[in-house]
Amino acid sequence: MTKVKICGLSRPCDIDAVNAASPNYIGFVFAESKRKVTLPQAAELRKALSPGIIPVGVFVDESIENILSVVAAGAIDIVQLHGAADEVYIQKLKSLTDKPIIKAIAVQKMGDVQKWSATAADYLLLDHKGGGTGQSFDWDIIGETPKPYFLAGGLGVGNIIEAIQKTTPYAVDVSSGVETENAKDPTKINEFIRRVRHGY
Repeated sequence: MTKVKICGLSRPCDIDAVNAASPNYIGFVFAESKRKVTLPQAAELRKALSPGIIPVGVFVDESIENILSVVAAGAIDIVQLHGAADEVYIQKLKSLTDKPIIKAIAVQKMGDVQKWSATAADYLLLDHKGGGTGQSFDWDIIGETPKPYFLAGGLGVGNIIEAIQKTTPYAVDVSSGVETENAKDPTKINEFIRRVRHGY
C-alpha cells in the first residue's frame, strides 16, 4: 500500500484535518516558504498530532547543528533534506542522529535518480526542479532504483491514481495539491488519501 505524506502544515486546524484523515506522514517546513514554521510552532503542533502519524522536518541547506536542535526538541522523527546536501553531509548527519533521512532530488533526465541509488539516506524524494512549484515532472524518466522513494511535484486528486500506477512509489507527497486559496483543505486531504488507498 502506497503511503501518504501531507506536507506544509502550519496551523492547528491543519493538524485536526490530518488527525481525521490519518496520512502516514506529515511535513513541517523549516525553510523559507509561505508554509514555514518555527521550532516552537512545530513542537506545539506535534503535541497535537495523532501518535500514529510521523512528523517530517523539511530543510533547505540548513546547518547540521540546527537540524539536530529540531530533532532534540522532539518536533520531528524524520529529516528531509533539500538543496545542496551532498553525500558527505548526509553521512555526517547520519552519524549524529538515528532519525531516518530523506534526500530530495530534482528529476530532470534519465539517470538522475540512479546517481543517488547508493546514498546513505534512507529514502529519496523525487520532485520537479525547484521543489514546491506545484508542477509535476516526466515520471517516465525515473527508471529503476533499489532505494524507496517519495513521489512529489504537482500531485493532486486529479492525477494521483495515474501517478501511483505509473511509478509504484513507496509514498506520495502532496502540499499545494490539497490546498484551497493557499490553505490546507480537509476535503481535498480526505479525497486524496481515499484515492491513494482505494485506487479510484
